[in-house]
Amino acid sequence: MNPPGVDEQYFLDYQDLEIHELMLKDRPRQEAYFNAILKNKDLFKDKVVMDVGAGTGILSAFCAKAGAKTVYAVEASNLAKLALNIIQENNLSEVVKVIYSRVEDFSLPDNEKVDIIVSEWMGFYLLHEGMLDSVIHARNKFLKDGGLMFPTSATLYVAPCSVPSRYDYWDSVDGIKMNTFGEMLRSIKSHKPEITQIDADCLLHEGTVVYLYDFPNVYV
Repeated sequence: MNPPGVDEQYFLDYQDLEIHELMLKDRPRQEAYFNAILKNKDLFKDKVVMDVGAGTGILSAFCAKAGAKTVYAVEASNLAKLALNIIQENNLSEVVKVIYSRVEDFSLPDNEKVDIIVSEWMGFYLLHEGMLDSVIHARNKFLKDGGLMFPTSATLYVAPCSVPSRYDYWDSVDGIKMNTFGEMLRSIKSHKPEITQIDADCLLHEGTVVYLYDFPNVYV
């Protein structure tokens, strides 16, 4: 099925393979999910799992290799077709069922409930991609009482920083002072979030916890 038109661009963005290339090459991310699933096979053995926003299907494949009985890999973008091929490529089709649908539009047969929900929904500054709503919807509709969620929790921090190198550049651009431009740019950037990477020594404080998310219990 095709996602509703109102979400068309949202899902089209997830069909960009370069986005998934970045995620798959992000070793801390990959190792965190691999260890959480494959090193806890006792939690996954013979269990029914739902992968919300399955993407390429790699987390679903992990769950199958960890011994899950059935994995519902729910993906709303056309990437579901690629995920299906990857699951077939790894001979996991008997366990992993790729579902081309928004999770909000999907229903399990006979109102079945799942034992575990896994998802890689996090975006920049944790909530940027707006996918947590879908994960919570899946939890409320499909997860058994006492069921598990991966990830289970997350902590959001805020810390002041100073990045003088971002503005020293404007002292001289090919011999021309551009500090007026730099000051205006800084003023504009101070009013909206900016996604960038900074060095640890730019932080002026170790950070303060803004919110601790307990996903089995949080509501959005």
